[in-house]
Order: sequence, then C-alpha cells, then structure tokens
Amino acid sequence: MRLMLTSLIALTAAAPAALSQDAGSSVFNRIASFATAMNIAEGEDRAAENSAEIMVATEDGNRLIYSDSPLESLGMIDISDPAAPMPLGHIAMGGEPTTAVVVGSTAFVGVNTSDSFTDPSGVLRSVNLDSKTITDSCEIGGQPDSVAVNKDGTQIAIAIENERDEDLNDGAIPQMPAGFVVTIPVDAGAADCAGLQKIDITGLAEVAGDDPEPEYLSYNEAGDLAVTLQENNHIVIVSNGQVASHFSAGSVDLNGIDTESDGQIDPTGSLAGIPREPDAVAWLDNDHLVTANEGDWNGGSRGFTIWSKDGSVVYDSGNLLEQKLIELGHYPDKRAGKKGGEPEAVITATYDGTPMIFVASERGSIVFAFDATDPANPQLIQALPSGIGPEGLVAIPQRDLFATANETDLGADGAARAHVMIYQRQQAPAAYPQITSAGADELIPWGALSALTIDPADPTRLYAVSDSVYSAAPAIFTIDASQQPARITARTIVTRDGQPAEKLDLEGIVSDGQGGFWLASEGNTEKEVPHAVLHVDTSGAIIQEIGLPNALAAHERRFGFEGIEMVDGKLWLAVQREWGDDPEGHVKLLQLDPSSGDWSGVHYPIESGEGWVGLSDLAAHDGALYVIERDNLIGDKAALKQITRISLAEMTPAPLDAELPVLTKDVVRDLLPDLKSAGGYVVDKVEGLAIAPDGTVYVATDNDGVDDSSGETMFWSFKLD
Repeated sequence: MRLMLTSLIALTAAAPAALSQDAGSSVFNRIASFATAMNIAEGEDRAAENSAEIMVATEDGNRLIYSDSPLESLGMIDISDPAAPMPLGHIAMGGEPTTAVVVGSTAFVGVNTSDSFTDPSGVLRSVNLDSKTITDSCEIGGQPDSVAVNKDGTQIAIAIENERDEDLNDGAIPQMPAGFVVTIPVDAGAADCAGLQKIDITGLAEVAGDDPEPEYLSYNEAGDLAVTLQENNHIVIVSNGQVASHFSAGSVDLNGIDTESDGQIDPTGSLAGIPREPDAVAWLDNDHLVTANEGDWNGGSRGFTIWSKDGSVVYDSGNLLEQKLIELGHYPDKRAGKKGGEPEAVITATYDGTPMIFVASERGSIVFAFDATDPANPQLIQALPSGIGPEGLVAIPQRDLFATANETDLGADGAARAHVMIYQRQQAPAAYPQITSAGADELIPWGALSALTIDPADPTRLYAVSDSVYSAAPAIFTIDASQQPARITARTIVTRDGQPAEKLDLEGIVSDGQGGFWLASEGNTEKEVPHAVLHVDTSGAIIQEIGLPNALAAHERRFGFEGIEMVDGKLWLAVQREWGDDPEGHVKLLQLDPSSGDWSGVHYPIESGEGWVGLSDLAAHDGALYVIERDNLIGDKAALKQITRISLAEMTPAPLDAELPVLTKDVVRDLLPDLKSAGGYVVDKVEGLAIAPDGTVYVATDNDGVDDSSGETMFWSFKLD
C-alpha cells in the first residue's frame, strides 16, 4: 500500500474544505480497542482507577507499553494480532511512571518519586520486558516528565520538569526548584548511571527564565535534542550535551474560534497575542520540528506549529484544528473559555515514504493526520476518532499500524474507561466521520444529536435536534443522508419571541407535514426546564407550546419525553423511564391530540438489566411503530441496545386515569453489533431513529457535546427485512 499524496482536505484556516475520500488512497481505520482495566489481574479490583497515558511500541511492533499513573505501573498489551489485542498485565514501578522508551527488550521508564513540589525526586527504571522485572534504577535528581532515546539507542534524555504547584499563587511561575535536562548513556542495552550528565537550561527563556520547566523532548536522527519549556513558552535545542540554540515559542492571533463556555458553539470569537506554550515536540526531519501548542497557565494557541531548527516559523495551523473539531461535532464547548480542543500530543512517522504528522486534541478526542511532504504546507488527510483524552500516540509504520493511549477513566459503573485504540492503514474508504458539517457554505456547529425524522418530501433529507448541552442555542439540523459521510447542511435555531428559546431540552422531532416540526422537550423540573411539546414553523419559531396535563404532572420524574412521532394527525411520545405511577418495568407511550389537547397512553414493557433501561426515539412505518430501547451502559458492560416494533393496530390508548393497556413488542434489530463495528467501545446513547418509505432505517448516537464523552457520533443505516 502507498499513501497517495493527493490532499483529502484543503488546508485553509479561513474556510476549511470538506473531508472527502479518494478511492485510490490508503487511510487509517480503527480495528480494535482495549480497555486498560483488562490488564488488572483476575481477582483484583478491575473497578480501580487506571489509565493509559504515554505509550510506546516494542521494536518489533508487537507489544504496546503504556504508563499507568493511578496504578503506578507499566501496562503491556500484545498486539501481534492487532485486531484482537490481549492483556499482558502490569509491572509495578514503585512510583508514578511518566514516560517510557524501549531499546531492545528493555524499557527505560521515568518514575516520579517526589514527596512534594518543593522536594522533587525521580528515577530512571530499567525494565526487562520479557521477565517483567526492574533490573536497574538511576537517580536523576528531580521529577521526570518526558523520556526520549536517540536513533541508535545509545543515549537516553529526560526532561526533569520539577513541576509547579498549580494551587500556589494561581499557578504562576517561578516556583523553585528549577527544572533541567539529563542524559544517560546506554551501553549494550544497559543504562550507565554513572555517566549521567545534567544540562542547565536556566537563563534562556524570557518567561521565568530562572525556573525552566521542561515538558517534552525529542531526538532527531542527527542526535539533536529539542526540548519544550511549556510554562516558559520556549524551545531549546541541545547538541553534544550543550545548549546549541533556543528561541521563544512566540504568540498567535486567532479568529473564527469559540472563546466562551456558554451553552453554544459560537465560532465568531477571536484572541490576540496568545502564547503558544507548546507541550509535545517531534522532529519532522533534521531541520524541522513540530510542536503541539496545548498551552498551560497563560496561553495555548489551539493548534500546532512547524519550526525550522533556527526558530523561524515554517507553518502554523491557526484556527484549523478548532474549526475541524466544530465540523466533526467534536468541539468541547465547556473548554471554549480555556484552551479549546487542547492539542497536547504530536508525533511524526513515515509511511511508505510519506512523512506524516499526527496531532491529538486532548479535549476533542480526535487525532488529526497530516501529509507533511511539504513542511510549509502540510495537508490534512484524516481525522481519527479516539477514546476520551488521547495523550499518547504511537506509529508502527513497519506494520501499517497506529495506536492511541486515552487516559481518562470515568469509573466502572457503566461509564467510559481508559482505552488504547488501534488503527490500520487500509485500501478502503475512511470509516470516520459518519456525519459532518464540512462542505457547507458557512461553518455549522453541531453535536449532541438526540433525535431524527424524515423529510416527507425527500426521504434522503433528515432532521435532527440538539439537546440541553447547547441550551443557549437549541437547534434543528438538516442532514443530507444521500452522501457518505452524511452532511449537515443547515442549522435552524429554535426561537421564542425572536430570541433563542430558553429552558428547552430537545429530545424528539417530527415533521408537521407543512414545513414545520413538532418537538419534544424532555424537561427537568429541578433545573426549571418544563416537560413540553412544541410546535415550530419553518423558521424555528415556536408557535404553540403544550405542557403536561395534571394527570401526568402529578407523577413526573426527571427522565421525560425522548421521542415523538405523528400518526394520523396525532402525536405519540416516548417517556424514557418509569414515572411515579408506572408499574415497575413499564414506561408510557403517550398519545396527544394537538387539535383537542387530549392525552392518553399505553404501557411499554422494558427489559431488566444492569444500570437502567429506557426508551429513546420513535419512528412509524408500514403500520407499525418502531422504538429504540437501550440501557445506559458503555463499553463491555453495554448489554441492551435494540429496535423493537409494535403494531399500530394494537396501540389503542386509554385515558390517563384508567389502567393503561400493555403492549406486545418484537425485537427487529440488535444494535450492539452495529455499535461495535466501528472498532471502538460501545457508546450508550443511541438516540436517533428515522425510517424512510422504502424501509431504510437511519440511526444516530448522541455524543453528549463531548462532555465526559469521546465525542464520536455514529450515523448509519440499514434496510428493514
């Protein structure tokens, strides 16, 4: 396979072009994911917090080694069959591992053993990966962060950060002791502790020069060592054990970005003079290096920069990554007021002669892949979905593989765990994204898709709504499902009295047949969001609001309306979970006659399961009502994601003050295989369902606005049998 040099995305910050797929090109597709809790030994507590932070591959590319800070260990994964990664367990480090590199069968691991910020300490552990034992340790004089090894494996470099206390003086530096860099010779695969050399880098940076805090470092093939001083906004080049040159990382002006965490994605903001404050660094070749400008206490330019070795800027991505995250539905609005998508990790590698750059957005949970054949004009070729908080990136070009370590572990109670994800270069279409707003005349923000409906005039045109994540801009999205990926072509804000409507939690949408829509708002009385059914016109303006009748309001609970459908002029609404008057294991499907305001209902029997089980969206087709029934669990714990069918002839609702009839349902599709087909972990929120007249079923997941979520939105279709 050879990666074609044709750009799949035009790299223009002002108006990013659409992701598209050249049929003859090679792409990375995710083929497997590995929950790092699987490395916890049988009989031990797999619910314990664990993580995969910085990761490296063995020289043969058959094993992945990652630092697990919460468990103070190295985790290992067998990827000899990359589609079926297997656990190899942990090796205790006797402290907090930060970064590892591998030479032969030995991993060299920086381990933080500090008692406090003012009394930092650390060691470089030598670990035999075959026997899983620590064979040697070198005292390194401070708290280590990044570890790097030169091309021939004869020298290790360690960034001794001696990091600051972020709770002291608002995290401002200087905070002593100062950091530095050490190098340690490696002879015949063994670290020569006695040969340790300390390299002083004080007095170089304009920002707190007496307190350098080296963050990340990388060797080029010529043996030059690039070191980022993130908090100091500075980059240092070390050659032959001496500081050869250094330069400020400078600042950038950004336009067309979201700068406020305010319940909407508004890419009209700007920031001026933002220090780059680079985190990770990687050499592109002996004359160019790349930094991921995550930022820290005073900056973060939300992109990446390619530098010449002399410190001149060859290329800066500007607002590109931020706008791409918006197009992909991965923009983390809750981080907009800080550092946006936070590009933290960057690596370089050559696949079939093509130099590539991989940049990970920690908060957007996306990895961007660039063709860097021309360092002054890198071409974005792909965006890869990752787990939550991608921190470590590994390229294995000799096996056409790539992997990410995703550090965020949200716990064992059905939430997302820390994961390692594996990708393979294939002669195939890109599997991700499945839906995007790329290609529109203007940048269209979107996310948290919580329902679907078909346009009666065009079965390939769909509509969706966003839920309360974007409370300041509740929206209806127009989707062109005739393309792959599907395209969001328009966004219509739902308004009340000419302003974006407040107090809405949109979870259902159906066409009214006249260009407008009926919408279901789930409601949350604790947050003063009413349960409601809304009628909007073609412009999104609310023209009618219907609240709960007393018979429902007396028993309401938090989990309300989740889907809405129209049958013979009457509305059916799915209530997600049991309310106060429901028998255990039964939820209501409610019928509302909008012309009279009359309510009635039936009971739907839900399955039992771990966590809770409830309903999501509805769709009517060919004499039946189809329902999404799901649990709220993620990953290996997810057990129930399905579509069921109920004959409309059976759905004879009763008055709410009477005993409601219990429906009979048939399961028509188990959605778990669909959700697993993307190679990641199973997401919980299958929330969109629509069925075209020809029986094409469209399904979408809700990405929670990238809040404690990987941000992935799955959008797929299949035909009813």
